[in-house]
Amino acid sequence: MPYTAGSKLTTPEVIVKIRPRRQIEGISSVLVSFCEDGSIDFDTLAENILRTADAGLTPAVNMELGYVQRLTPKERRQVLALASDVMVAQPFVCGAYVSDNGDGINMYREAMDEITQDGGLPVLFPSKHLSSLDSAGLVATFEALTKDNQPLIAYEVDSSVLPNGRLFTREEFHGIMAIPSVKGIRHKSLSRRMEWERLSMRDYARPDFKIYSGNDLAIDMMMYGSDYFLSVSACCPQAFAMRDRYWKEGDARFYEVNDVLQSLGMFAFRPPFESSRHSVTQMLRIRARVDSDLTAPEEIRRSESDLEILTKISERLDYLLHIGHMHS
Repeated sequence: MPYTAGSKLTTPEVIVKIRPRRQIEGISSVLVSFCEDGSIDFDTLAENILRTADAGLTPAVNMELGYVQRLTPKERRQVLALASDVMVAQPFVCGAYVSDNGDGINMYREAMDEITQDGGLPVLFPSKHLSSLDSAGLVATFEALTKDNQPLIAYEVDSSVLPNGRLFTREEFHGIMAIPSVKGIRHKSLSRRMEWERLSMRDYARPDFKIYSGNDLAIDMMMYGSDYFLSVSACCPQAFAMRDRYWKEGDARFYEVNDVLQSLGMFAFRPPFESSRHSVTQMLRIRARVDSDLTAPEEIRRSESDLEILTKISERLDYLLHIGHMHS
């Protein structure tokens, strides 16, 4: 298959992959915050879904920042219903999450149908069912779930980042990409080289296929042809939208905004990865987007000393947003 493997790319080959002035599609996970009694703060969730959409990014619910693994089926349905009501026929993305017990295909199909009926685009959230399949079974499962032309986004993620995660082999990736109703894939290997390889395969076999970078530690992968499906963007979707606009316009201010956002990604999503939800909560509390930094019970929390660094990053973002609006 004539594509350049990312693991063998030289520096010049990487540079020529940069695609200036392209339109970037950004999907941003939306954080679920909690009330003092441990219930979901649905009012704040609705505000942050709207804020994400108003910035120009597509909101994603029932993903990692939405504590999807910890929510009850009823709570997941409530989050989906809220997103549907708030977005009013505007596009949004929702994780199709299934438990470890039962018929995986039927459970996924039910979850996807529910999301589609409410106006969302399903993301096939990793599960024990998918991670245990051999290559042929994995591709066959995607084919079965899209046999009625039901669109979805696939999700590959390193198991060190997400339990039941799975990074696809080249053959698995190519097989999934060949299914027309699979519109794209969220790629979260945290490896630039692997993502470059995915882009090379995509460019050769199916140029319309979306590679949504989930690498919060390398948010500039959009320079090379990826779109993105990030979690760090939940901290300040307006800044990400401004950065994307600068890229499309060829405005050199892109780099300064990107540098600050990258510092946020490296700090908030440092190990342990489980604590990144609290980092996002801390940042949103600083920015007055949530009422407290409460997390789900038993969540691994960051140190309070993080607040000083996050506050400085937030102040810098506010300055750049102000300057950007002044000179737009």
